[in-house]
Amino acid sequence: MDATVDVTDTTTVGPDTVAIEFSTPAGFDAQPGQFVKLSATVDGESYARFYTLSSPDVDGTAEITVGIDPEEGGPFSEFLADLSAGDAIEMSGPFGADYYEGEPRVVVLAGGPGVGPAVGIGERALDDGGEVAIVYRDADPAHEERLAALADAGASVDIVDGPIAAAAGDAITGRDDEQVFVYGFADFVEEATDAAAAAGVPVDELKVENFG
Repeated sequence: MDATVDVTDTTTVGPDTVAIEFSTPAGFDAQPGQFVKLSATVDGESYARFYTLSSPDVDGTAEITVGIDPEEGGPFSEFLADLSAGDAIEMSGPFGADYYEGEPRVVVLAGGPGVGPAVGIGERALDDGGEVAIVYRDADPAHEERLAALADAGASVDIVDGPIAAAAGDAITGRDDEQVFVYGFADFVEEATDAAAAAGVPVDELKVENFG
């Protein structure tokens, strides 16, 4: 689906990190872990970037979480950082095949911006009556309020600033009804898949989104 959507809210959720909520058009259907493409023209140049949904559902509105890098993000990053309620932006999607599908137990290994899908999947799984474990690596965590709320609601949440193998090994049970998700940049994805494999999960059974 291609549509022009209205921004309904923007919230700072961590260091140089903003959550952008936008209205969802009629017929838009997406699951936590899928992603959308946002497009805009900034100073005469066309830009398009993919962002994973960080909301547990898309009923009426959906949310993405964007890391704003003032040095490497460029004009489009600054454009997104300046959005506010009432602004409009072009959206396409959803995309992605590695998303939440009602699994009874989910384990999310998230690095950096992977915290977005981690909180979305975690909240949806708890709402569905499932079990949730999140291992999140970041020196400057984002979405700490939502992660704390998940922990209060019964999820296992482990925030680390270093190797994740031990925490991943504790989170992964190997149950038949368990699904392990991996979200992050390439170096984190490699480390997380190795950690999952060490815990007995074959790589081809993981649901993985590599941010490049």
